Amino acid sequence: MLAEQSEVLDFFRRHPPFANLPDDVLATVAANVEVAYYRAQSAILALGQDNHQWYVIRSGAVEVFRRDGQLYNRLGLGEFFGEQSLMLNRPVRFPVTALEDTLVYLISDETFNYLFDNFEHFADFVEVEDQTRLRQSIAKGEDDDSLLTAKISTLITTLPVTVSSTTTVHQAAIRMTEENVSSLLITLNEQDSPGRPAQVVGIVTDLDIRGRLVAMGLSSDIPVADIMTTELIYVQSHQFVFDAMMLMLKYKVQHLPVLKKGVPVGLISHLDILRYESQNSLFVVKSIFNAQSVDELAVLLPEAQACFARMVHQDANSQMIGSAMAVIGRSFKQRLCELGEAELGVPPVPYCFLALGSMARGEQLIVTDQDNALILDNSFVAEQHDAYFSALANFVSDGLARCGYSYCTGNIMASNTKWRQPLAVWQQYFNEWVEKPTAESLLHSAIFFDLEGVWGQCHWAEELNQLIRQKAQTNARFLACMARNALLRTPPLGFFKDFVMETDGRQTNSINMKRRGTGPIADLVRVHTLAVGSSARNTFERLEDIIAAGILPPGRGLDLRDALEFIAMVRIRHQALDIELKREPDNNIEPENLSDFERKNLKEAFQILSNAQRFLKFRYQPGRVG
Repeated sequence: MLAEQSEVLDFFRRHPPFANLPDDVLATVAANVEVAYYRAQSAILALGQDNHQWYVIRSGAVEVFRRDGQLYNRLGLGEFFGEQSLMLNRPVRFPVTALEDTLVYLISDETFNYLFDNFEHFADFVEVEDQTRLRQSIAKGEDDDSLLTAKISTLITTLPVTVSSTTTVHQAAIRMTEENVSSLLITLNEQDSPGRPAQVVGIVTDLDIRGRLVAMGLSSDIPVADIMTTELIYVQSHQFVFDAMMLMLKYKVQHLPVLKKGVPVGLISHLDILRYESQNSLFVVKSIFNAQSVDELAVLLPEAQACFARMVHQDANSQMIGSAMAVIGRSFKQRLCELGEAELGVPPVPYCFLALGSMARGEQLIVTDQDNALILDNSFVAEQHDAYFSALANFVSDGLARCGYSYCTGNIMASNTKWRQPLAVWQQYFNEWVEKPTAESLLHSAIFFDLEGVWGQCHWAEELNQLIRQKAQTNARFLACMARNALLRTPPLGFFKDFVMETDGRQTNSINMKRRGTGPIADLVRVHTLAVGSSARNTFERLEDIIAAGILPPGRGLDLRDALEFIAMVRIRHQALDIELKREPDNNIEPENLSDFERKNLKEAFQILSNAQRFLKFRYQPGRVG
């Protein structure tokens, strides 16, 4: 297809590297240009494809990817791509996809090679631009939080040191000294599993030898199995360093075995991660647990905010950011429980401090309130014990407020006597909410059915989660009620798909991205999660289980996942910008401050949410669930 030569000429004269070409040469090039149009998300160049054209972007935008599928660059008006395969005479190494509807000028390889060979400034510009892009990409990769993208396998330098479970502690200590390691993996004897790879059954560290042997006055001739840790927390070699860091923070362990197809291939410690990446959320958590008072915790808020903003700039996705911020939030709560016990004394009966909502789902951001509760041992007697737990609950809630987690306006906090009850009462609550749903109990279910134990007897939280799964999955009426409740918050789209602004009198020209975006998605996904009996808490992980269960129309689950990611990242980037500009971060965005691309895709994401809500209403009609 021939383009209008005058239009092409005018474009070329305004953009390097064509601007300095002689007029007659430029006219010849313009006369032989072809025009191609690519719809958004369509492939332009595929990995390994033979390429015989040079691409110059007339309008729109494209994304360039590495071989492994990671984003390499984004290009727009006047920029070009495809020159590497032409200069090297090799298949495409960097695949290209249209980010939005895109128009490109196509210049043949013959014309490109002629210009490259005969006009030095043209060749210099193309080569320098290409190398600059590469350097910027490499520099960006070096500046990124490599915890987010590096595989655990990059930390492994040697095979793990193992001993059998019958080895004595004395022999194990000698082996640790010889190998200069601080931990050993413990495996079964060969006779217990002949012909099979050694099965890891435990781990022993320096701390175990000191705390479980020396401090207890035991003989070093006992089997190492007697002092090993058997409840192994481990990672797979293909997981990310970020995943290892989150496990270490969550379970408070300093060593993680690394498995590949069930076989131990390495053993990493927190020191390996610290050496690998010295600036990350691990330091914020370490500072939290080193704090000796609420005052010392409160001054860590700017560090938590800086960690959040840094992850945003390093192109972490919303799941990584939400998980890291939830770990930080749980750490504040755990340390406050420790400090509270230190001040108030030993608890009169066992208890479990709960995280609810976004913290439990691993989706917490920098703007959040506190939803929490207390499970008390069934031996709890209010007259004898409640004064202690009331003081502890207020200590933690007040401390969280000072650390940036505002009080819950709905009073969903352990400081409220209703949410500070024995395990049997919580079981009664959940049974009644499922069996006899009311408007009030449905609101409670939407909050309390995302719960996680963060301190104390955390297995009680798992018992409640199991109760929720068992009761809800088989109760069609409850699921239908939950579905109706999940439809109360709708996406901000009008009849003509224009944005509908908030009308609460405060931010009338804005959209609350939590209340109208991520919140409604979490609500409807929760209903599907209960229906399929999934034990996942994170919304993205719940979507994986829902997709696997096949209850959604084909493609809808993936669409909803992408919509959640886009909406969440708009919300996240807005909060990061507020932090940079030293404004109070919030959840409200003004559409006029978004780019055309963001506005367009935000409308599409909200439309996906709207479609998902319509399906929810259809699927969970009374008598239809199942």
